[in-house]
Amino acid sequence: MPLCKNKSFLVAGTALILLFAALLAVRLGVFRKDLPEYAFNPVKGISERDSWMNIVQNGRKIGFSHSVLSKNEAGYNLRENVFMKINTMGMIQDINLNTQANLNPDFTLRTFDFGISSGRFEFKATGKVSGKILSIHTQDSGTPRKIDISIKKKPYIVAGVVDVVLAAGLKEGEHISFEIFDPATMSQEPVVVKVGEKEEISIGGTRQTAVKMLLSFKGTKQDLWIGDNGEVLKEQGILGISLEKTTREDALSGRSLQASEDLTKIASLPSNVIIDNPETLSLLKVKIEGVKLESLKMNSERQTFENMILEIKKESLTGLPEHSNLNKNDIKWLYFLKPTPFIQSDNRKILNVVLNTVNPSDPPLVKTRKIMNWIDSNIKKRPVISLPDAVSTLENRAGDCNEHAVLMAALARAAGIPAKIEAGLVYLNGNFYYHAWNLLYLGKWITVDSLFGQMPADVTHIRFSTGDQKEQLDLMGIIGNLKIKVMEYK
Repeated sequence: MPLCKNKSFLVAGTALILLFAALLAVRLGVFRKDLPEYAFNPVKGISERDSWMNIVQNGRKIGFSHSVLSKNEAGYNLRENVFMKINTMGMIQDINLNTQANLNPDFTLRTFDFGISSGRFEFKATGKVSGKILSIHTQDSGTPRKIDISIKKKPYIVAGVVDVVLAAGLKEGEHISFEIFDPATMSQEPVVVKVGEKEEISIGGTRQTAVKMLLSFKGTKQDLWIGDNGEVLKEQGILGISLEKTTREDALSGRSLQASEDLTKIASLPSNVIIDNPETLSLLKVKIEGVKLESLKMNSERQTFENMILEIKKESLTGLPEHSNLNKNDIKWLYFLKPTPFIQSDNRKILNVVLNTVNPSDPPLVKTRKIMNWIDSNIKKRPVISLPDAVSTLENRAGDCNEHAVLMAALARAAGIPAKIEAGLVYLNGNFYYHAWNLLYLGKWITVDSLFGQMPADVTHIRFSTGDQKEQLDLMGIIGNLKIKVMEYK
């Protein structure tokens, strides 16, 4: 099908990667370090447990989770399995997430092993704490990688957060703050857990008393209700998704299992006007409401934000230099030229594409056009639920906006062009969808959308984050809360 008919199907990626990040950050693959307010002794009185939970979205069951905590000679063993049926623009995919971890008596982490699978995509990671180093080995369809993360103190695994908070003896109104490490982005972010009041909630038709806890991460709020025995009875997070304690038989019952509501449509925002040809616009003004924007990257060379009005002007490609005008030893360029765990610009396969596609003497603009043409000819535009990286995208030869953005960044950096990943909204067929694209330095910073084949990208690309993949987490706090109104376009 022509790309113009497929765009809404393909821009699903950013909202979904945020869902993956939220799941990893709140349920599975996040590891904490540096708990400054409390010194935890080995946890006493923590019972072994075997817990099943239904995953529910606005009243419909879309999956289940199973977690087991057992004691061993060295501390604890924790296993957690999650299954979900996810719908994106009518495409239904089964997602499996599995975590195993060995914990010390104080619930600090010794080793972990987790994996995510969805259709053709599979991602695995193992890790081990040795002194002040957390060593992580990752494996997907690309090249295996090893990353060593420096930590100040032994990290904690997120699935043990309730036990850790209970061990700290927090009382109503008290909170604990610390940082987490997220292997989905290989970055550290602050998180806060606050103990609330006791409430009566209904679980499986039965009223139970529970202590409410509030977990705050990147602007999102995750509510947890804890029973008298310290077991999680309910969790409630973004996109209308919650987890509720149930029995094994009910969790595994396939009769009640349905696919989620269309996550792309839920996350999208309707436009108050119809824009017929976004590519022809030179200016867009929108009013932004409903969210705190202090932590977001609202201002840039092409967009300015003042008094809740965001103005975006289309960049010009005239006057760009015939040769690169940057000093590669300048520290301000180094970060956006170097490889990262997911933007592997030093990988031999990435370098070979660049060597066979561009000439070293090409102007940056020409290099970029050649790379975009290569991506358009070689990478199928297809929705993928994944944690995208450049090498996997190159080997699979398929992806949506996230895969295109990481591959474009890797190829550009390999060609000597500083590259960032940007994320925000893009207009399409009456709605604004969450989307990802690139910002490249071609003598000045220019927005580039390799999925849509646009350079510069049209002015309906509304940026909220810029940098690398980890900055996409900044969008988590605005999904479901953001309001947008088009004030002017021409």
